[in-house]
Amino acid sequence: MKKRYRYKIEGIVQGVGFRPFVYQTALSNALFGYVLNDSNGVEVEVEGRLKDLKNFDATLHSHLPPLSRVDFIDKVELEPCGYIDFEIRKSGEKESKSTLISPDMSICDDCYRELKDTSNFRHNYFFINCTNCGPRYSIIKTVPYDRVNTSMSKFVMCKKCESEYKNPLDRRYHAQPISCADCGPELFLRSIKGDLIAKNFSAIEKLALLIQKGNIVAMKGMGGFHLICDASNDDVVSKLRERKNRPTKPFAVMFESIDDIKKNCHLSLSEEKMITSIQRPIVLVKKRLKQNLSSKIAPYIDRLGVFLAYTPLHVLLLEKLKNPIIATSANLSGEPIITDANELKSSLHGVVEYYLDYNREIVNASDDSVLQMIGERTLMMRSSRGFTPTSFRYESGQKKHILAVGAHQKNSIALYLNNQIILSPYIGDLDSIKSCEFFERTLEVFKRLYDFSPEVIVCDKHPNYFTTNWAKKQGVELFQVQHHYAHILSCMFEHNIDREVLGVAWDGTGYGDDSTIWGGEFFVCDRKSYKRVAYFEPFSLLGGDRSIKDIKRVALSMIFDLEKDDNGDSFEEFKKLFEPSEISLLKQMYQKNINSPKCSSVGRIFDAVAVFSGVCQSVTYDGESGLIIESLYDENIKDCYEIYLDGEVIRYKHIFKEMAKDKNPTLIATKFINSLVDIFFKITQKYDLDIVISGGVFQNRTLLERLLKKSKNIYFPHKIPINDGGIAIGQLYAYM
Repeated sequence: MKKRYRYKIEGIVQGVGFRPFVYQTALSNALFGYVLNDSNGVEVEVEGRLKDLKNFDATLHSHLPPLSRVDFIDKVELEPCGYIDFEIRKSGEKESKSTLISPDMSICDDCYRELKDTSNFRHNYFFINCTNCGPRYSIIKTVPYDRVNTSMSKFVMCKKCESEYKNPLDRRYHAQPISCADCGPELFLRSIKGDLIAKNFSAIEKLALLIQKGNIVAMKGMGGFHLICDASNDDVVSKLRERKNRPTKPFAVMFESIDDIKKNCHLSLSEEKMITSIQRPIVLVKKRLKQNLSSKIAPYIDRLGVFLAYTPLHVLLLEKLKNPIIATSANLSGEPIITDANELKSSLHGVVEYYLDYNREIVNASDDSVLQMIGERTLMMRSSRGFTPTSFRYESGQKKHILAVGAHQKNSIALYLNNQIILSPYIGDLDSIKSCEFFERTLEVFKRLYDFSPEVIVCDKHPNYFTTNWAKKQGVELFQVQHHYAHILSCMFEHNIDREVLGVAWDGTGYGDDSTIWGGEFFVCDRKSYKRVAYFEPFSLLGGDRSIKDIKRVALSMIFDLEKDDNGDSFEEFKKLFEPSEISLLKQMYQKNINSPKCSSVGRIFDAVAVFSGVCQSVTYDGESGLIIESLYDENIKDCYEIYLDGEVIRYKHIFKEMAKDKNPTLIATKFINSLVDIFFKITQKYDLDIVISGGVFQNRTLLERLLKKSKNIYFPHKIPINDGGIAIGQLYAYM
């Protein structure tokens, strides 16, 4: 007896070889019907014997294509209609769009082998790809994901490519970026003035020679331009720092092979697995004492951001160089990654001398993703290429389209529609006009992809955030969520926690309910409410935001607080970091509370510790003091400073007197981290609740590992960034 079933399948099922997978599965089970893409996912009808239909169903659930993900299947039985074959039909049109967009993926093993195969007609072809790899998000304009809706639409396939594209049994069936040297995009190597030097493979060869000679170049990657130079050359790395005005912030290093990384870094098995994954993120790992890289790549810290070549273009370049390269986002400080050659020439003409461009448009920009491995678990720090757009199935009766606009720093946005929560790629700090414009462009991308028009906007409570002010102007329902509560909710969402927990949110900045700056918080909270049960004793940020870079002001604020109790003679040496007139001015600001907001941030306390330990007086990038303190940690030192809870207030300022006596930076750094672990458990042990942690301070791997070593009931985010990049998810969860 024959039966017929219709499947409505949602998830990442377009552009990942899902239709040919269904086609081949149906044929192998002697089933007839059709499969097609629509704006919600994939629709399938199959008709045949019950035994064969059961086999089809089992395969559909267990043997998916590598890049696909099924979130939801609606299966209904229909009357048999007498199909006589199985076909892949053209995409259907629907009124609403909710099919999920796949992130861009690195070159797969099959394409890599073909790239190296001299007998293959795509040998050394710099844009080789298939349904299991290559660009997705960066080239799509709207859904369904068909070639006409991508930036490949202007390239007419040659007969060889077209035959693969139309063959359901070929792995390039409907691979929308499919092309070859005869019909695909071209490469152009130019001087920064725009003079053409070379094209196509010759351009790669000449670019390699320019890098070997010590030039700083730009190369158009998958989601934007990279700035590239020789990672072993101290002089050229120094030149890059000077030109980019980036004194100490670490650069990421791209390698040709995992063996090359092992020569320079210590790798765990989980780190190696992540580095070689299809996502190819930047992974922070421990440096070896002896290495072949410039010491100026990541000064003063013991970590290095490493990643493997992830496009065929990068693979071919590194093959010519035989040397690792710095590959960092091409942008001005605080601005989004550059995707257009004209903008590159106008913005970075004093930084790079040559650039490699190609004539396929990057529709949607995306940066490289950054993460660490904590044992076998991922600690996401920047979620972008390879990981985002990130989507989560969330069954809800909510019918409204909801937009969460995230935080001001490390911004990402999130939207809810049709039982899906979607997190955008990393947007960045919204401190510049161009970054704010990028925020609005990214929102327009998702509006276009999903016909999305927000009926509710969720934002932070900070009155001066760009996102808050933007949200208030949109004329739709507005819902505001406290920053640190959103941090905890983002982790609760990821782990599907819907009960009361003890939330611990430690970061650098967040607007508190008392109009001060929070950042060292303990909450008893659930999905709908929170109560602040403990927090670090506040201090004054002398000069407001200026003290975030000039961190010796944070230390001076602590000294002023301590001088209320005694004469502060212990700190006369520290005061020499300031001119007497500056001390006088800052003291007046402190006493009269002029531009000196109160702050309870653990991130800022790390800044003060860095000053008291003598390792730095100012910072040039977010989290720098924490990285330096972490690199000084000595696991053989078990001592800690005595931090204690006084009611709801965590008292710690007295420890700076001990630091002044300890003097040794390693001793100070180690005892301080140990003291944070100690107070964490003194407080958490008061509550019979699971512990949920989030916030940028927990990017400190040493601190996090010691917390996890002492307790197994601590939840932290893995897929969602633990820093402000995950705030939008928490905002959405608060509203739902």
